[in-house]
Amino acid sequence: MSKSASDLVKEAKQQIDNLTAQQVSEELSQANVILIDIRESEELEQNGRIPNSIHAARGMLEFYADSTLPYYKPEFDKSKRIILHCASGGRSALAAVTLKQMGFENIAHLDGGLKAWKEAGFETE
Repeated sequence: MSKSASDLVKEAKQQIDNLTAQQVSEELSQANVILIDIRESEELEQNGRIPNSIHAARGMLEFYADSTLPYYKPEFDKSKRIILHCASGGRSALAAVTLKQMGFENIAHLDGGLKAWKEAGFETE
């Protein structure tokens, strides 16, 4: 039986920490937290970004997170709390599960994504 994208996202959300915009805002005040924006570059240009977030497009995520590869980004530090976000929460939920499979233990995502962040009245740049 095949699954839809919605089915996959629903299953992913059962395996990860789903944070509200308020929870993400509170966590960002801590030094060991990194917020990673996995949207495409065009989306950042069109819709803004959460201040101090790190951009790492979803299509390259696994390569950025693998310290044995030349694409590795040091922001993907397994000792830190990593929070992912996308536009509405689907891609970041799937990506969080992928990072868990890669050995990241302190991983979460912004449920509702940038849309929820803006709706909660938080700043973008």
